[in-house]
Amino acid sequence: MVTPRTADAAPGPRVTQESLVQARIADLESRFGDPDDPANPLSAARVLAADEAGELPPAAERLLDDAGFNAEFVPTALGGRLDRLDTLVRVTRQVFRRDVALGLGYGITSFMAAANVWTAGSEEQRRRLAELLLNGSKVSVAYHELPHGNDFVRNEFRADAAPGGGFRLHGRKEVINNADRAAAFVLFSRTDDRPGSRSHSVLLAERGQLDPARFSVLPRYSAVGVRGCRLSGLDFDGCPVPAGALVGESGHGVELALRSFQLTRSAIPGMGIGALDTSLRTVVRFALGRRLYRRSVMEIPHASATLAGAFLDLLSCDSMALVATRAVHLLPDETSVYAAAVKYLVPRMLTDTMYDLSIVLGARFYVREGEFGLFQKHVRDLPVLSLGHAGSAACQATIIPQLSRLARRAWFAGDEAPAELFRPRGELPPIPFGRLALASGRDSLSASLVAAVDELPSGSPEELAVQALVMRMLDQLRQLQEDSLSLTPKDRTALASPASFALADRYAVFLAAASVLGVWRAAARDGGDPFLADPAWAAAALHRLARRLGQRPADLPAACEGRVREEVLRRFHERRSYDLYDTPLAG
Repeated sequence: MVTPRTADAAPGPRVTQESLVQARIADLESRFGDPDDPANPLSAARVLAADEAGELPPAAERLLDDAGFNAEFVPTALGGRLDRLDTLVRVTRQVFRRDVALGLGYGITSFMAAANVWTAGSEEQRRRLAELLLNGSKVSVAYHELPHGNDFVRNEFRADAAPGGGFRLHGRKEVINNADRAAAFVLFSRTDDRPGSRSHSVLLAERGQLDPARFSVLPRYSAVGVRGCRLSGLDFDGCPVPAGALVGESGHGVELALRSFQLTRSAIPGMGIGALDTSLRTVVRFALGRRLYRRSVMEIPHASATLAGAFLDLLSCDSMALVATRAVHLLPDETSVYAAAVKYLVPRMLTDTMYDLSIVLGARFYVREGEFGLFQKHVRDLPVLSLGHAGSAACQATIIPQLSRLARRAWFAGDEAPAELFRPRGELPPIPFGRLALASGRDSLSASLVAAVDELPSGSPEELAVQALVMRMLDQLRQLQEDSLSLTPKDRTALASPASFALADRYAVFLAAASVLGVWRAAARDGGDPFLADPAWAAAALHRLARRLGQRPADLPAACEGRVREEVLRRFHERRSYDLYDTPLAG
């Protein structure tokens, strides 16, 4: 809060929420230093050496400890810095820019675990978990059992009621990050033998309270990607935990998991954009420095178009991630479908774009050391974001049951989203942990695209291109509505046919297009970032999304690619991030 200035007080700069966020990001970038400096203990070379050794960079973990980075995962009311989900993404993106494994292995697992406690935990549980995190401890979340994958309702790990109170834990949890060093575990556990969604509960168990004779850590798994993450498992044999370990209500574990997923699914994909940012920068440097046929690779039309396309994909992903995180604050009853869509589509687009970039890089793509080694590491690490605690198919399975309801109640009928949904630096209310709904039948994001049709400017060729592409997207939504209304009862469940999963894919791409349009319109209205306010990038991004839907839109005005290519080079030479925030980078 800004203190009012008295008559004789000296004038000074107004401290805004945005300026504080920028300062946090700048401090983190400064601590990490230039990744290309061989003398930097946190350089790309050191990250690669740690990856080869199967560990997280020790100097990087110490840096994050010194920065009190765990405070990013703790609500401000409990002494931390977590007040906005989009800010959490922006700050943590700087870590993922250096090393996806560091981002996941240092703290995101703790955030995934903590989301359950912030959402439904008692005051004592929240206080205790905040204390552990703010003291630098790790917390693990244990959903997975290998025989059942993401089908949590079939999980067999048990928390049986114990005589005299409390629970006894029986069974295994596998592929758990930081299981060997976590101070506490959030355990998704069966508490009722009857089938159905009331069969499981969530428990918070501290390691120090567990009987070591009835609890053990399983051997570590080897992984192709995120090698530094310490993936192992937990084995319990009648291990007692107190009644106070229960998070929320007994039998509400599935509901709690799905509500906490809305926080983590919305946030984590946007963090991974940092890795694509670094990879795009790596390939731009290669394209400018490598000469073929008496000119640089950047001057070859196909290579130049690929780099511009990668930049556009990154902006599309960031627009979608921005909307999903801000929707948690502004539209908590609609977040279920948006979170699932962003967790499904953004990791897929990041992986696809990395493949496109690898073609420009050529044989150097395979090199695991030196100037281009970090690119190969990001190629291996990024697909993990499509797996994790809720894989792509599980996210589609969240969307599919809602399609017919949205087709009946929301599309072409609902109110459009508030303008604040699309402003990267706009103010937000606190995170409404208790108001996240499992489904609502509303879709304000789609309504915003529908409502925009009559308001789109049409003066320049680029604006006309945006208008034509938006009309194509509306045709896509009409077809999606028709197809969703014709789904059979079985095709509205997780056991749906491949056609239903294809519908979920198309819907996710449509939401990405609505996000891009919303971000561009907000920037054009606000007059802030001149590039984001330019219709050239919006037209080019929508063109790529239309092609992703299998459409063949008309060619773009020539100025679109030139404007995007110009921005790619500007941000490279000025060392600015390629995301919506155009952030100064170290080095």
